[in-house]
Formats: sequence, C-alpha cells, structure tokens
Amino acid sequence: MLEEVTSLLGLQVYTNFGVFVGVVNNVIVDIKKHRADSLFVEQTNPALVEDSRSVTIPYRWVQNVGDIILLKHFPQHIELTEEQRRIFEKEAMAIPAEEMVQE
Repeated sequence: MLEEVTSLLGLQVYTNFGVFVGVVNNVIVDIKKHRADSLFVEQTNPALVEDSRSVTIPYRWVQNVGDIILLKHFPQHIELTEEQRRIFEKEAMAIPAEEMVQE
C-alpha cells in the first residue's frame, strides 16, 4: 500500500465495526524507516474518546486506506488518567479568559 502522506489528511477514520473515530489532522513519519508511524486524529467520537481529545493511532492498526481509513483495531473507550486530567485542567486554567471564546 503506497500513498502520499498528504492524501491522508482530512480523511475520516472508522473502526472495523464501522464506528466513526475522528478525522486525520497529521501523519507522524518515521524518517529513518521511510514509513508512516502513526496518525494524529482530531474531532474524535466522544463515545470512544473521553472529552473528544485528539489521539495518536499507530499506523500498524490501519487495515485499509481509500475514501476513508478503516482500522483493524481500536480500544472500546479511551479514558484520561488522573495525571493527564490534572495536566489538562492546569493548562486550561493558564489560558486567559479572553482566549476562551465559545461559539
């Protein structure tokens, strides 16, 4: 399977059961091995990823690439650890109120 990295950007990602995971925002490339290492996925499904956080998916989990990306594996649910939750809360508190604009 040979694809241009840019062709993966913006593709929707689905589990092998047809459940929407998110949208590819970036591709992490292993320069030494000359291959894709993982996909950085945003706009994730809150049913699968707590707080719809962005996730990095190992490229070895990719089953097929076409109009969408189909995964051969994805956890049933991804939850934040207590340490990750504290880090996110701390970062959110550091953002000035004028930058926290809600639409």
